[in-house]
Amino acid sequence: MVRKAYDAFSAGDMEALGKMMKPDMVHSVPGNNPLSGEHKGQDAAFAMYGRLFELTDGTFEADLQDVTAKGDDRVVAKHRSTATRGDKKLDVTTTLDFTVEGEKIARIDESTSDQAAENAFWS
Repeated sequence: MVRKAYDAFSAGDMEALGKMMKPDMVHSVPGNNPLSGEHKGQDAAFAMYGRLFELTDGTFEADLQDVTAKGDDRVVAKHRSTATRGDKKLDVTTTLDFTVEGEKIARIDESTSDQAAENAFWS
């Protein structure tokens, strides 16, 4: 399911992605930048995903590198996040810790290999 969610995200297919998520899901983004915080509900999460592409003129990419199941209700995925924004460049490893309930994504907790670089890029 997580691999399919990445495929849907990369294709901009929010309808398919939404079918894999609980309506009240939460995507938590660390740091101190405009994308940081608890994005509660699909609409809020999708708005944040839209900002990823808007702020980077569509250059944001999440290249999936690894997916590991952690029991029945957790999946950890790592991807390489790359993007450009004006003269700024982003190239970090991002980890998404998915909590699954009833075969749907209930929560995504994000972390990054370089929070300072993320804050500088998105701010």
